[in-house]
Amino acid sequence: MHELVEKLKAEAGLTDEQAKKAIEAVKNYVIEKFPMLEGAVGNLFGNS
Repeated sequence: MHELVEKLKAEAGLTDEQAKKAIEAVKNYVIEKFPMLEGAVGNLFGNS
């Protein structure tokens, strides 16, 4: 996930905290809309 945080910081101009919050929001959205993917999403984004 560190690589994604760094990419968001570089390409979108986000701070470290903003990038982590954005990833968490996307993670939660995908799990909410597609609960059957929760395990895969957890593996991809981290199980925090």
